Amino acid sequence: MSLDYRLYRGAEIGAIVPDLARLRIAVFHDWPYLYDGDLAYETGYLARYAQEGAIVLAAYDGAQMVGAATGMPLLQHDDDFSGALAACDIAAEDVFYCAESVLLPRYRGQGAGHMFFDAREAEARAQGKTHSAFCGVLRAADHPMAPKDYRPLDGFWKKRGYRTLDGVFAEFSWLDIGETEKTVKRLQFWIKQL
Repeated sequence: MSLDYRLYRGAEIGAIVPDLARLRIAVFHDWPYLYDGDLAYETGYLARYAQEGAIVLAAYDGAQMVGAATGMPLLQHDDDFSGALAACDIAAEDVFYCAESVLLPRYRGQGAGHMFFDAREAEARAQGKTHSAFCGVLRAADHPMAPKDYRPLDGFWKKRGYRTLDGVFAEFSWLDIGETEKTVKRLQFWIKQL
């Protein structure tokens, strides 16, 4: 099936925040995030993207948003993320952060992942950034909710030229499915020199 891709920048992103919030909740509900999402929180969190320097490449099937990739300069994102780079020799101001990359399961395997990274890396270069980075959540391999057929995306990311930044992690809290309190999650930084 053919997807329609639309690029949104800065203030244009505000109009798609509700759709993006619903999509994040749907996709991040699954492994490895197990996120018990809240629409009000998501809407507030995503409102930060409606600023200069941020982009969203959204994938549509007709009128329905079925996938999206977000990005912005790392210094405009959460302080916990830019602060994580303090221990390495890469300056946070040189990094474009590829934040969310979400796609409903039935649309996977058709090239959307490459489209998402291509658009964000092109934007990073246009903004004069020397690196592109993202974070992936770390979960124990023996986690009781880990699906038996789960394939991590590490191979895809490595083929795109990304590598893990050893010892560089961010931490973020969210509510897992079936839990009553948020817990801190560790996220591994991946980086690519552009």
